[in-house]
Amino acid sequence: MRHSVITTRVIWWKNTILLQVCVRSLAFLVLTMSAQVMAGEPERSDEVDYGAYLTRIGNCMGCHTAKGGQPFAGGRRLSTSFGVFVTSNLTPDKETGIGRWTQQDFWQALHQGKSRDGRLLYPAFPYTEYTKVTRQDADAIFAYLQSLPPVSQSNPPHDIFFPYNSKSLLAVWRTLYFKEGVYESDQSKSEAWNRGAYLVQGLGHCTACHTTRNMLGASQDEALMGGQIMGMNWYAPSLSSHLEAGSGDWEIDEIVALLTTGVTKRAVTSGPMATVVRQSLQYLSQEDALAMAVYLKSLTENETGRLPGVKFSVMSGSLRKHLDLGGQLYQEYCQACHGTDGKGVPGIYPALAGNRSVIMDSPLNVIRSVLNGGYPPTTAGNPRPYGMPPFQQILRNEEVALVVSYIRNAWGNRASLVRALDVDRSKGGDD
Repeated sequence: MRHSVITTRVIWWKNTILLQVCVRSLAFLVLTMSAQVMAGEPERSDEVDYGAYLTRIGNCMGCHTAKGGQPFAGGRRLSTSFGVFVTSNLTPDKETGIGRWTQQDFWQALHQGKSRDGRLLYPAFPYTEYTKVTRQDADAIFAYLQSLPPVSQSNPPHDIFFPYNSKSLLAVWRTLYFKEGVYESDQSKSEAWNRGAYLVQGLGHCTACHTTRNMLGASQDEALMGGQIMGMNWYAPSLSSHLEAGSGDWEIDEIVALLTTGVTKRAVTSGPMATVVRQSLQYLSQEDALAMAVYLKSLTENETGRLPGVKFSVMSGSLRKHLDLGGQLYQEYCQACHGTDGKGVPGIYPALAGNRSVIMDSPLNVIRSVLNGGYPPTTAGNPRPYGMPPFQQILRNEEVALVVSYIRNAWGNRASLVRALDVDRSKGGDD
């Protein structure tokens, strides 16, 4: 009996001590949080955290940050055939940023393409896609931007060529090519498909790159049929054709891996897409990455067709000599990594044999990769990527044309030859 009483008292004593420790720990935590708030460290709401996520998915910082500049303070120069556009300051500075803006002002910019004072914005800011973003998501993004430290930075005005600097012409452009409206769900599709479509068509603004544009810079369609990126010497391949970058025959987890790590066993992102993966897509939630994969896969899931290429009915002596010279350059500079059979090392050095980016009608990307090197993004899923060194200081234009022509016509590949003029034209326009 005495033993039971002692045991009970010991248990009570231990529980009392434990309770005191918990109370003191909780009090310390509350005091610490209070001290942080008093010291000027604001608490983040769920809306701000969600806005931070959406801002990253939309890669807003990628455009609104100059090289070496303050995040979101703008000043990045976007060179296009219509002139140079300079991105604006999105920090809450009241004089040079959006510190005086309201939620309605921000919604007006995203949804209607109009600034706070009603000025029409140029579509270098992709409101043509952002108009699909919901009001709830727009408000969350605005809440996050307002939580940032204000940066006082006045950025220079756009330098737009005549006659594209005409506000009247911009108004006509909007009438012809801008369709305002939040994304509307397709009730015949799954919830994941609709979420993926919303992200791809809206906040992800994939059409900004993966589309053909007319002479006035307007997207020809929303089918993601590919085209040269405006202001850049890179070609964004079609996501709606398996002849280029369509993923209808891929497994969902492969597409997710490419979006979030930049590397799979049969594909590697490079150039501007590698930057998008590094800065933005690697931070997709598991659910959103899956949703985007479901939507992208559906674009070419039922497509049939043959791989692109050209056939030489007669291999002339001069053509054979041309490819042999390219083969010698390949053996000297490329074979150690990509192999004698062009199959590379899966997940490390991409295969060139049967590689769609190699044999696309446009040789631009493969030329750029030889000139500038190929660097997959550094991501959480691929923290130490293998890269390819640049050869523009080693090979002359004629030699680059020879080796690219060889790669496009070796191991069963069939594609047009590349000229030294093509190489020369591909240089520049990186920003």
